[in-house]
Amino acid sequence: MLKLKYDKLIDTDIGTRVGGTKKKIWNKTAVQLLLMVIPGLIFVAIFCYLPMFGIILAFKDGDGQLNVLEAMMNTEWVGFDNFIAFFNDPDFGNVMINTLGLNSLMLLINFPAPIIFAILLSELPFKRIRKAIQTVTYFPYFLSWITYGGIVLALINSDGIINSILMSCNIIQSPLDIAGSPEWFWPLIIITSLLKGLGWGSIIYIAAIAGIDPQLYEAARMDGANRWYRITKITIPMISPTIVLFLILSISGILNNGFDQIWVFRNLTNLARSEVLDTFIYQYGVVLQNYSFTTAVGLFKSVISITLLTIGNLIAKRITGKGII
Repeated sequence: MLKLKYDKLIDTDIGTRVGGTKKKIWNKTAVQLLLMVIPGLIFVAIFCYLPMFGIILAFKDGDGQLNVLEAMMNTEWVGFDNFIAFFNDPDFGNVMINTLGLNSLMLLINFPAPIIFAILLSELPFKRIRKAIQTVTYFPYFLSWITYGGIVLALINSDGIINSILMSCNIIQSPLDIAGSPEWFWPLIIITSLLKGLGWGSIIYIAAIAGIDPQLYEAARMDGANRWYRITKITIPMISPTIVLFLILSISGILNNGFDQIWVFRNLTNLARSEVLDTFIYQYGVVLQNYSFTTAVGLFKSVISITLLTIGNLIAKRITGKGII
């Protein structure tokens, strides 16, 4: 009896000491993780949440002020006048057509391209060739748009290699002014964006395909399924959650063109097709210092993006049963 009580006492003491050690280790790990997270939280708070205070500029008359803080603090409230001024702006129609038209085409062309590329790449039987293709297609993504755009502009110049090849093949009789023609601006943006982001955009889909159970493909082969059947009945359905997620995010960003790319290829001769919301905001907000007006335009963009994100998520969940949340 005494021995049993003694053994129980020892077990309890050991358990307490082990539990205490685990608790100390857990507390130490939690503190370390917290210290690692704090810089990120501070960054997000300063650069993401603190600037949201500037939204009040959209409802104040702060245009023409030299100081943004003075525009926020020492100006009058004007309600929705800045939004009305944007909707009545002579350039509103052209800017919205360029923004929505260009982004819609990029959504139709550039969104499925990485998916198709990832599927084709995963079907290659030779690993070395697959890695070589991945390396070549990934490389342009790591170049800035200034560098990449400069290379493209040099290639499509009137005396560049593109015009030289076309003229030598008797496809054209005189050099094409691709960079300066408004009708060439949208194809130029779509093609350069596709070539720059194709490899990088396919990474997530390649990872999703790699996570598919190989036994599914083996079973399909044993049943006599050809490659097309395996792609359409196994690969695409298995990566559909990833596709739906990025489709919803792409739809929500349909008003965002990417300022760097547009600015590189934009010039005075193609303004009719190159003036989008991002360049419009820069021109009026930074150059002309119309802070309130451009804040209203930016808030308009954000509201539309959130609305499209919500609607896209609801439609995707209704049709496919999958969504962001």
